[in-house]
Amino acid sequence: MASSSTDVQRTRARKLIGRRAPRELVPTVPGTSARWHTHDYPGPYCRWHHHPEYEIHLIQHSTGHTIVGDHIGRFSPGSLFLVGSDLPHHWISDLEPGAHLVNRDVVFQFHPQWLAECRRLLPELAALDGLMERSARGIEFTCGTAVDAAAELVAIGTSAGVARVQHIWNVLSILDAAPAHEAHQLASPWTPGREGAGTADVVDRTLAYIFSHVSDDVRLAEAADLAGMSKSGFSRYFQRASGQSFTDTVRKLRLTHACHLLEQTDVPVATVSRRVGYRNLSNFNRQFRATYGVTPTGYRRTRS
Repeated sequence: MASSSTDVQRTRARKLIGRRAPRELVPTVPGTSARWHTHDYPGPYCRWHHHPEYEIHLIQHSTGHTIVGDHIGRFSPGSLFLVGSDLPHHWISDLEPGAHLVNRDVVFQFHPQWLAECRRLLPELAALDGLMERSARGIEFTCGTAVDAAAELVAIGTSAGVARVQHIWNVLSILDAAPAHEAHQLASPWTPGREGAGTADVVDRTLAYIFSHVSDDVRLAEAADLAGMSKSGFSRYFQRASGQSFTDTVRKLRLTHACHLLEQTDVPVATVSRRVGYRNLSNFNRQFRATYGVTPTGYRRTRS
């Protein structure tokens, strides 16, 4: 029998299937040079999407899955990310059906051209070139860097004039100065395929389908049917659109969900294995160790 968490994911996924997820158009805000905003979850900005703007993204509430390019991981309150230009991304919270989070996200978006023009007038900003280059793969910031940058990021929205500009540069300066162990690159070097307006929709539907079946069978044929494609055609399309195979996506989502269960519950490892869709415990242990370099039991011990 499926777990209650799986039932929750299935209900949420049904709501997601069919929802359009095109390239996001980031509006300009009068009187400002770059866009700062907060948004709720679920909401119109919460979907698999990309845009030419760089994005600094803070999660204020909830836990869930981070999907940046071909990277799949977990987030929690205080998680802070820098996403490069046109790198697809999505944050999916663990929520009960009908639940709603107010101001889950704090977001600051700025166009590469905006930064280039600032750099032309202020040559000192060339110091940020390395940070922007690394953002092409997405970066998650942790520890003191995340705490300090989050405070400045929030302050952008509560200030104006010169003070606002100061907070913007403070955020970028903190991220640029982050020690290596507090700045983790996420995605593989990869350029997403340009398959047309429906690409993000196909990826969004596929992710929703996988989430809805995380504890039971995830079938390529069923995912292909949802996309209206043959199995072989869907496999090629999904690989180009997401940067990874359908099988790898399923494996990553299952194993990151397993990490969450190992950290947040005390259920036996065998139960965790079943809840994330592995019927064979030995195979689960082998896949987990190959991915994280430690057994599920060892992983739980280090997180206790």
